[in-house]
Amino acid sequence: METTKRTTLFWKLSGSVAGLLVLLAILVAVNVIFSGIRVRKDLTQDKLYTLSEGSRQVVAKLDQPVTLKFFFTSSAADVPGPIKTYANQVQDLLREYVQASNGRLVLETYDPQPDSDSEDWAQRYGLEGQAISQGGTTLYIGLVAVSGDTQAAIPLLDPRNEELLEYSITRLIHRVGTPQKPILGVMSSLPVMGTPAQPFMMPGQPRPEAVPAWAPFRDLSEDYTIRSVPTTVDAIEPDVDTLVVVHPKDLSDKTLFAIDQFVLRGGRLLAFVDPLCAADRGSPEAGQFGQFQRSSTLGKLFDAWGVKFDATKVVSDIKASTALRGKNNTVEYSPLYLSLRKANANKDDVITAPIENLLMVMPGAFTGDGVKGIKVTPLITTSDEASQIEAMMAQFDPNSARRGAKDSRQKLNLAVRLQGTFKTAFPGGRPQDSAAESNSVPPTASGPALAQSKTTGNVILVGDVDMLNNDFCVQSLNFFGYSALQPINDNINLFANMVEQFAGSADLIGIRCRGRAVRPFTRVIALESEAQARWTEEEQALEQKLQASQQRFDELQRQKDEKQRFVLSPEQSREIDKFRQQVLDYRQQLKQEEDVQQEKAKRKEKYFRSFPGIPPEYEHA
Repeated sequence: METTKRTTLFWKLSGSVAGLLVLLAILVAVNVIFSGIRVRKDLTQDKLYTLSEGSRQVVAKLDQPVTLKFFFTSSAADVPGPIKTYANQVQDLLREYVQASNGRLVLETYDPQPDSDSEDWAQRYGLEGQAISQGGTTLYIGLVAVSGDTQAAIPLLDPRNEELLEYSITRLIHRVGTPQKPILGVMSSLPVMGTPAQPFMMPGQPRPEAVPAWAPFRDLSEDYTIRSVPTTVDAIEPDVDTLVVVHPKDLSDKTLFAIDQFVLRGGRLLAFVDPLCAADRGSPEAGQFGQFQRSSTLGKLFDAWGVKFDATKVVSDIKASTALRGKNNTVEYSPLYLSLRKANANKDDVITAPIENLLMVMPGAFTGDGVKGIKVTPLITTSDEASQIEAMMAQFDPNSARRGAKDSRQKLNLAVRLQGTFKTAFPGGRPQDSAAESNSVPPTASGPALAQSKTTGNVILVGDVDMLNNDFCVQSLNFFGYSALQPINDNINLFANMVEQFAGSADLIGIRCRGRAVRPFTRVIALESEAQARWTEEEQALEQKLQASQQRFDELQRQKDEKQRFVLSPEQSREIDKFRQQVLDYRQQLKQEEDVQQEKAKRKEKYFRSFPGIPPEYEHA
């Protein structure tokens, strides 16, 4: 009996131990099986840590493997904490790419310590090493993509451009995965592609330095083969598929005919015109003889396409007024500088759907529904409080924009897309050279002129050139001695979207504007615009009252005879007192409004300084 009890106890204990061992084995097996599975939930509103569909498409279209080499000085003790956090974020995002690539991407990480092989490779790839402190560690934080014999690099990943991180990485992958670059033609009367340093200089004069390209054009050569197209060209080379025209001033009929034939043969055209281009400072000779022309248009081509563009008028929009620094450090709201938001962009077009913030400077408007066969689609529009004023008046009297008649305000198109069957603007054929051009070089194009487009034509027209100028789209930053340009709005994004859809990869368009940390205060902006509009009305009303008082005073003065010319009547005394009181009230109200605007500007500056673009740990750099 005792033996039976012991045997039973033994088997119970053995069963318990065996059960524990089996359970332990199951847990180990489950842990091994699921160790490679990453379960994550992105709870951010803009899905900052989830790859966009565009990135997945670019990775899926890779024909051959791409190796991503991430260089970061991770083991250095004096690397600031925020940079380490950002580096971890970059590495985590790179792992997302690898996971989504189905083996097309390989990730390698390197810690480039001084005098190491990793540092040698970082320097060979052109990564920018920056000294954290004098005599301290050299910081590397860059990314290289290699595919076969093709390689490309992001020399320095700046934490302040965090919202462009995914776009930069995807663009890098696309660049090495697509070695055959599309050919992009650029025609401009302005130095948008920069100017090289002059090899010679005038006696006694300093040598002119090289001028860099405008920010939107700086990186085009990384993705496209850039072909410079003179503004005097008589034919566009046949291998150019996309043409960007910026500020076409005084183009001859020969050049307009070349653009006309380019569109008809299936070329895609992106044109920026302007009624009053602030970036066009003219030549020194022009300044000696008074005002020079700052407007540009495509003239006959617009007429043939059924689009009108008045190059003598600029757009004013009260609801899109932009705060500018005025005299005596005051804040002034200008309706000629248009701060355009998401509501101003066409949400149904892939080019403009991701746009959140644009700045246009004294733009022009497009009207017209297009001729038969051409569809006109607005891309960027004003509010319904916009109007057009004379460009000359806006140039010499900026305040005239706020005094526009209310009954002329309407919604205007600032950028449009034209699609369909285009017909030539030169039904008579190639323009004949003038007598002065009779000895010029013969046209480079031969054969009969096209009268109608062969395929569906695509043209985008934008009524502002200044939005591409550095002064209105970027700010210069210094990151550990490395100079960089940071976008201050979506102007560059819009331009890149247009170019990429016409000449590059449309998959990149939906990536660029994701993950903005700073959002525009749309409700506050609307309230400020309403307050500015009310103040403008009050200002006009006060001016009318002052003019009425002055007229009343002059009328009383004319009623007096010669003997009473210098004697004030009781009526005149009352009118003068009333006039002086109105002037005093007006000045006091104006002073109060200026104080309010200055206080608003101080509060805004204080608020935004609480969210610095650069962490305080390395702000001194």
